[in-house]
Amino acid sequence: MEKVAIQAEWLEGLAFETEVNGHKLVVDADENAGGSNRGPRPKPLMLVALAGCTGMDVISILKKMRVDVKRFSVGVEAMQTDEHPRHYVGMNIIYEFWGKDLPPESINKAINLSQEKYCGVSASYRKAMPITFEVKIHEE
Repeated sequence: MEKVAIQAEWLEGLAFETEVNGHKLVVDADENAGGSNRGPRPKPLMLVALAGCTGMDVISILKKMRVDVKRFSVGVEAMQTDEHPRHYVGMNIIYEFWGKDLPPESINKAINLSQEKYCGVSASYRKAMPITFEVKIHEE
């Protein structure tokens, strides 16, 4: 088992700076919550992590399958509770592909491999909430 860690240093107000893979990142709250809006909120970064993780899987699998995707987009929508602690109770991933004669069976296989075998973010989140997905293929 491998240990993975980050360190977040308090800057001021509610802002924290961290370094991830050699890239600096500041998270902060908006002004209404006492922050100064110096960076994104932490919770939406969970959606970014999911989109990035599964997106990288899907596009690399499709490249190995020699599927010629011209454009690809991954969106993530989450349902959040109204009560504190406000947390996500479900996520839906929207995979959108653009290209000529894209094979739906290959696209679905790549997505299923990501969701069932490769994406560690999906695997972690699925333990806490349901994750669904939809696929949109656009002819270009």
